[in-house]
Amino acid sequence: MGDLIQLAVLVAIGYFVGSRIEKKHYRSIKEREKKLLCCPVVTGDDFLEDKPIRVTRLVSGSAVISTDYFKMIAGNLLNLIGGEVSVFESLLDRARREAVLRMKEEATKADIILNLRIETSTIAGRNSVEALAYGTAVYYEK
Repeated sequence: MGDLIQLAVLVAIGYFVGSRIEKKHYRSIKEREKKLLCCPVVTGDDFLEDKPIRVTRLVSGSAVISTDYFKMIAGNLLNLIGGEVSVFESLLDRARREAVLRMKEEATKADIILNLRIETSTIAGRNSVEALAYGTAVYYEK
């Protein structure tokens, strides 16, 4: 009985603390996305302007986001019955968006970032996800 109470307490703590951390992270992401809106990021390479290019360089950003006890337990239960595991969707969304933001922060003053690519992988089973975003930063002559 004591083990069940411990598990319930850990799940409750994981839910409340994890939800709070996730909301704080989303607020941070939204604020930084607004600040970095001026630098477009595209997946194609046909977006170059007819201006002389000063320099191009590879830029990248990566993020590793971990899950909390509540999502881990809920995700494992959903895996038993099959179907969409929606509790992990925010984990992947946060990792992707954070990686793109870090890439844009590395490409300070770039006019555009071409050929955006995002790769994801799991770390430590399904408990953490890594996202890597990379592209070509283009700086036009002023």
